[in-house]
Amino acid sequence: MNLHEFQAKQLFNRYGIPTPQGQSVTEPAQARLAAELLSGERWVIKAQVHTGGRGKAGGVKVVNTLDDVENTAAAMLGQKLITQQTTAEGLPINQVLVEKPSNIVRELYLAVLVDRSSQRIVFMLSSEGGMDIEAVAEKSPEAILNLYVDPVVGLQSYQCRRAGFFLGLTGESFKQLQRVMQNLYQLFVENDASLVEVNPLVVTDEEDLLAVDAKINLDDNGLFRHQDLADMFDPSQEDSAEVIAREFDLNYISLEGNVACMVNGAGLAMATMDLIQKEGGQPANFLDVGGGTTAQKVAEAFKLILADKNVKSILVNIFGGIVRCDLIAQGIIQAAKEVGLSLPVVVRLEGTNAELGRELLAKSEMSIYAAQDLTDAAKHAVAAAQEAP
Repeated sequence: MNLHEFQAKQLFNRYGIPTPQGQSVTEPAQARLAAELLSGERWVIKAQVHTGGRGKAGGVKVVNTLDDVENTAAAMLGQKLITQQTTAEGLPINQVLVEKPSNIVRELYLAVLVDRSSQRIVFMLSSEGGMDIEAVAEKSPEAILNLYVDPVVGLQSYQCRRAGFFLGLTGESFKQLQRVMQNLYQLFVENDASLVEVNPLVVTDEEDLLAVDAKINLDDNGLFRHQDLADMFDPSQEDSAEVIAREFDLNYISLEGNVACMVNGAGLAMATMDLIQKEGGQPANFLDVGGGTTAQKVAEAFKLILADKNVKSILVNIFGGIVRCDLIAQGIIQAAKEVGLSLPVVVRLEGTNAELGRELLAKSEMSIYAAQDLTDAAKHAVAAAQEAP
């Protein structure tokens, strides 16, 4: 789950990580009032959306008058921001963050994430903050320092000092870096985060460190321990179908193809999508109903698929181990009756009660092709999509 910038900064402040003074608002008049309370002669208006590259797309503006604060907020709110990281539709701007600008001397990059290869938390640092870290890694890999944290002893002081020397910090900013890193590590562990990114972490003209931007991704599997963070979920920033899928514990991601997939198991789903591509088709989604699914979950999965107007055919690929194939068949039939299924469906059932599942589908009088194997299923699903009007 992603947090908005203003939510991430609230969490930063809770852990003693300094951020600029600011206030999130939902109305232009509120933006003006927030700027008045912040005082000063300049303000930064930031669109609150779950994407990077906001500045390049016009989602971050620096203004010099209270009228400009209100007008800029009015121009942003209610619009959609399109960046390189969003779809062509963009993401809705329902809130903006009004902040006091900072006197920036240097921009640094600091992130904390889980490195799966080493199975450890890693700090990633660079003196080239404010830039796309991917571009820095490609063009100047020596400009990035990775510090791996031993899970037994945690982040060590010598690692923070090494980071300070690497970034070329001195004086007060060198001392502050250790506190920032230790606090970020505590935040990361205690809140079950999967990524915490500060880009840029700036050095001000008074040698203070300030998190001008903040990005936090939380591990969905740990949200049951953090109801206050779970309540920060913003469904407007997610695909509507993916939000519905979350309610029924379905792993669903919308794609741009026309061959829908319903599979039990993430690995099998990936293989199914690859095979559709190999046969000349384009998958419309990633949909894993899980190993211990039920007829109701299958029915809800079918409804998600049928809600996508781009779908021209459906490929159901189930290997019955934990889940029984007859339950899958019952779910398909239930969904078809509720929604009114008119699309061609290709089903490949193998494993527990596969024969019973095929029998139920055959007796349902639905237009379903029972594939002999996965390759056969992919070929028929792609052909059906290509032949559809």
